[in-house]
Amino acid sequence: MNAEIRPIKTAAETALAANFSRARGSLPGKGAVTALREDAFRRFETDGLPHRRLEEWKYTDLRALMREAKPLAAPPDAATKGRARDAAATLASLEARRVVFVDGAFVPELSDLADLETGLTIRSMAQALAAGDAETGHLGKIVPTDDVAVALNTAFMGDGALIRVAAGTALARPLHLLFVNAGTEPAAVFVRSLVVIEKAARAMLLESHQGSGDYQVNTALELDVGDDAHVDHVKITGEGAGALHVSTLMAAIGAHARFNEFLFTTGGAVVRNQAFVRFAGEGTIAGIRGASLLKGRQHADTTLVADHALGDCTSREVFKSVLDGEAHNVFQGKIIVRPRAQKTDAKMSTHALLQCGHGATSGALDEDLLFYLKARGIPAKEAEALLIQAFVGEAVEGIEHAGLRDALMEHVAAWLKARSH
Repeated sequence: MNAEIRPIKTAAETALAANFSRARGSLPGKGAVTALREDAFRRFETDGLPHRRLEEWKYTDLRALMREAKPLAAPPDAATKGRARDAAATLASLEARRVVFVDGAFVPELSDLADLETGLTIRSMAQALAAGDAETGHLGKIVPTDDVAVALNTAFMGDGALIRVAAGTALARPLHLLFVNAGTEPAAVFVRSLVVIEKAARAMLLESHQGSGDYQVNTALELDVGDDAHVDHVKITGEGAGALHVSTLMAAIGAHARFNEFLFTTGGAVVRNQAFVRFAGEGTIAGIRGASLLKGRQHADTTLVADHALGDCTSREVFKSVLDGEAHNVFQGKIIVRPRAQKTDAKMSTHALLQCGHGATSGALDEDLLFYLKARGIPAKEAEALLIQAFVGEAVEGIEHAGLRDALMEHVAAWLKARSH
């Protein structure tokens, strides 16, 4: 007789089960949404937290790294919203339309929803789930995945953004989804967003995450890009020093579209950015890039799957990382070319620079350029910083919005300056 061997549940897995048992009756949505949650949680109960024996999670063993599961975040009170107010001004120079979430909950009074452009709709995911909105029927269907982190997000999903840009609409301003964690108690946040960009529409979506304190974030974005659309998505992860942040992008790109993705990571103790991008139409061009600036004992994992389902598509994936101290960076990339994806042109590269404890840099810096700069009287540390900025800039330059591109390069310069002190 064969006995089924089940691993002993960790403290975090036990706490997640208890949290779900307590919260299941109060989470938004009924009927089909409740069934979706229950199915997702059963998946988690069967598989447990992702661990090193799963190839996709080999280098980020969440079962070991997640020692405990925080309680679900409470709705933000006036004091919490007040602490988040300054953060809501982040990147104000871009004049983007802000959609602000505090501790995972949509906060209209901190958001900029006045005078929406014709063809643009923005709603709270929690409200849509509670109302049984037909749009929520798309959840989990844009790019289906059996990933356990996504299953947990589906089970616990509370709020998020539900955005639609109508066919032929070109948004004049970027949309900025700003997620701020400002609570004073340990907490967990599960946010789920769905963005639909219809045929021949154009939009830039900026997503930023920041906070302080002891918290955990599991965030997921489903992005449906129509034929002939042009979409830029930039995600900035600047979480607090003690945060655990797991993020999933599930994007389906239509035919003859332009899609640019950029992942910028500087904050968080443990960060996992995973992207599942499916080329669902012919003739699409995509640039998928990223940069990570890590120090101390930070751990950041970027895992990318670019799935070319149909032919004549072009994709370029470029990722750069700069590591200081005992920081750990992981990049896993996979390009899938399906039988019908003839004439696919896909290239992927990743490069890293290691900062040694005494300030020296090893990696891909051009020694001739470094010598040239020092010969012109530029101090060694400044010369090195300039070359590091140029190294990261090779990835950042793919961002089409000049203001955001400049803002990120200023962030790189500030990070390097702080490191040198």
